[in-house]
Amino acid sequence: MIAQIRDTIAPVREKIIQHPLYRRMQHMEDVRVFMQYHVFAVWDFMSLLKSLQARLTCTAIPWVPQGSAATRFLINEIVTGEESDLAPDGSRASHFELYLQAMTQAGADTGPMQACLLALQAGQPIAEVLQTASIPPAARAFMQYTFELIHHTPVHVQAAVFTFGREDLIPDMFLALVSDLDRQFPGQISVFKYYLERHIEVDGDHHSHLGMQMVEELCGKDADKWREAAQAAKEALEKRLLLWDGVLQATASPVRI
Repeated sequence: MIAQIRDTIAPVREKIIQHPLYRRMQHMEDVRVFMQYHVFAVWDFMSLLKSLQARLTCTAIPWVPQGSAATRFLINEIVTGEESDLAPDGSRASHFELYLQAMTQAGADTGPMQACLLALQAGQPIAEVLQTASIPPAARAFMQYTFELIHHTPVHVQAAVFTFGREDLIPDMFLALVSDLDRQFPGQISVFKYYLERHIEVDGDHHSHLGMQMVEELCGKDADKWREAAQAAKEALEKRLLLWDGVLQATASPVRI
């Protein structure tokens, strides 16, 4: 049934792979603009991940067994890698924190993302935080979709979006480009290059396989669940396409560094 999802998402996935944004990414300023949009998708990915962990395992006290041991293992294994991976210096960092390090090194503005984190830490509801004026509109729309998904959809739908609709597209498409820019601008995007390499090594191989196993566990032999999973994955990729359209429009400025 994984093949059913792949067939459903294939047309929109191809549009993302062939998106004109990648040809535009030829200058450091383009990379900075991209990161200033994409960081919000990196962040809300972590929220989707933790939603899955909360629903598939017991995170309350006192602990009681919840769900199957198989799905508990799958999601906890992914969480470990995403929340506490190796940084370039050998320390531990979440992929989101690693991305912020990459932005700082590249000279990209982390202010809007940091403002959102401060507002959340102060207790402001996520719906209000997403209305922050400094969030690029395309990134805001993308995150609003993600949190609607988190709050209002069943766990098998979230698992399908997590596995097929999120980060697996980016690393291969950007690594060659970023490697070229890293040679042109030494010391400015080496952390971003490392981030992409880690995604290829960890997410593109190990985590994607774990995610597919998780979808299989959750959908089982229920044809309706498989259909819902496929449609949700397709919709998630359509939202990604709109985000990429927004980034492309933002990089249309003739000013280049």
